[in-house]
Amino acid sequence: MTSPPWGKWGSGESEVGVYDINDVERRRGMGMSRSGIHGTTILAVRTAAGAAMGGDGQVTLGSVVVKGDARKLRRLYEGRVLAGFAGAAADAFALLERFENQLRDHQGSVPRAATALAREWRTDRVLRRLEAMLVVMDREHLLLVSGMGDVIQPSDGVLGIGSGGPYAVAAARALLAHSQLSPAEVVREALGIAADLCIYTNRNIEVLEL
Repeated sequence: MTSPPWGKWGSGESEVGVYDINDVERRRGMGMSRSGIHGTTILAVRTAAGAAMGGDGQVTLGSVVVKGDARKLRRLYEGRVLAGFAGAAADAFALLERFENQLRDHQGSVPRAATALAREWRTDRVLRRLEAMLVVMDREHLLLVSGMGDVIQPSDGVLGIGSGGPYAVAAARALLAHSQLSPAEVVREALGIAADLCIYTNRNIEVLEL
């Protein structure tokens, strides 16, 4: 794993490109989320040709789809940074706000802002209870920030979180290897494949580009 000049990317040693919010909950010993709300799928792809992030619109409570057009992506720092979240919506918005504050404090540096947020998230007693994960990116960086203080940079420029994350990442890797699609096209096609396989993911797909 590539280490920035100010230290290692968080506390994790893995370069795994797929994280599921339920894995975070298991590591915390929490089981299901407090709200019982299941998932989403967020996929980000960064290549020499550009960068894009996408997410589906489904929100599921138990066995019922309660919303099909949720927006789970945000443009930050005058549109130069993208962020996507999986997990409890209120928790994710609280973390997005803190990440945006860190971006301003660090003059738009995504790695420094992500590291500062992860440090705060891990050490703050209130923040430690927030059940969400963030994927953040600009044209040069793609990072996952988790509640264990991890800041993970995937080795292949593909990162997925949420219920359909593994399906979306697998599809994106295949499309990148065997097609000439742009990052935005890869994200959209891969999320469509994930929607066909994951019951917590729909085809109401939003894609943002940098």
